[in-house]
Amino acid sequence: MAVTRTRRLGAALLAAVASLGSTLPAQTAVRDLVIEDQAVPVRLMGYGLVVGLDNTGDNGYGGRSSQQTVQSVVNLLRRFDVSVPAELLRTRNVAAVLVTAEVSPYLRAGGKFEIHVSSVGDARSLRGGVLWMTPLVADAGGTPVATAQGQLLVTDYGAGRRRPYLVETTGRIPDGGLIEGELPRPTFSTVSRLLLREPDIGTASRIAAAIDTALGAGTAKVEDPGAVALTLKDGDPAAKLAKIRDLTVHLATPARIVIDAHDGTVVAGGELPVGPGVVSVGSVTLSIGGVPADTLAGTTDGRLRLATGTSVQQLIAALHAVQTPPSQVALIFEALRRAGSISAEVVTR
Repeated sequence: MAVTRTRRLGAALLAAVASLGSTLPAQTAVRDLVIEDQAVPVRLMGYGLVVGLDNTGDNGYGGRSSQQTVQSVVNLLRRFDVSVPAELLRTRNVAAVLVTAEVSPYLRAGGKFEIHVSSVGDARSLRGGVLWMTPLVADAGGTPVATAQGQLLVTDYGAGRRRPYLVETTGRIPDGGLIEGELPRPTFSTVSRLLLREPDIGTASRIAAAIDTALGAGTAKVEDPGAVALTLKDGDPAAKLAKIRDLTVHLATPARIVIDAHDGTVVAGGELPVGPGVVSVGSVTLSIGGVPADTLAGTTDGRLRLATGTSVQQLIAALHAVQTPPSQVALIFEALRRAGSISAEVVTR
């Protein structure tokens, strides 16, 4: 039964990958490729407490362990004129956490944003917890410009599998952050450069050419693979920037394979071939080459033999057919990349 489910998963992944390769857009909007030099996101951070845990918080009792959590609870209670000796506190329903976020510098007071929460003590799980109101600053020791609070959402990786991989010491709160002060706000009218999210000289040149075609020669100039300088002539700069962001350019799709090491999901575009090579990871030994071209996989005690020219999609299906663990799937693709058997970038998450 487990083998049947695994094969169905492999077939579903093949179908998803095939559809991805056939539906990649030929044109990409400039707004998806760049950010204005004045719109670099602001990163916020803070230290807070997650409360309401079911005996899975920091292991602190009598101040002998997780002392920062005990002291934080003492300080919190003092703000409400409640005094409790630290040696009497038990904090298994509380966890000390770091709170981080990334927001637009143009976000005004009242604007909400997503926050991420991570345990800094020895808590076993943050599931079911609520983040107590936490001040957020742009620089350590700075004045708080935002606050964060709310119910945590904890993600399961591979829940329900035979060997689940669960991470319960991190979580997020959609719209859990609230701007209350003034962020370091840039001057919108002084935008003079477009910064590429992924520097590439070809992409920068195509963006500059599209801008010159739409707004006139000399409006854009490539400074380097990561920046396009703008010379916005007389007129409304906001309207011109809006027009620039709506322009589209044709991009050459990079060969890239993205692997989720938690659940074994592999996403790739197009028919990427796999060249000859031998890789042994854990209980799986993979050999590419030396078998007829119409052979997809021969398996004996974890040994896979595939024909030269086998596609990435076929390799994914073969690995899932023998129930290769997700972590080993990632290691196999990385090893094939280092050996030169795969000419695509491998990204493991």
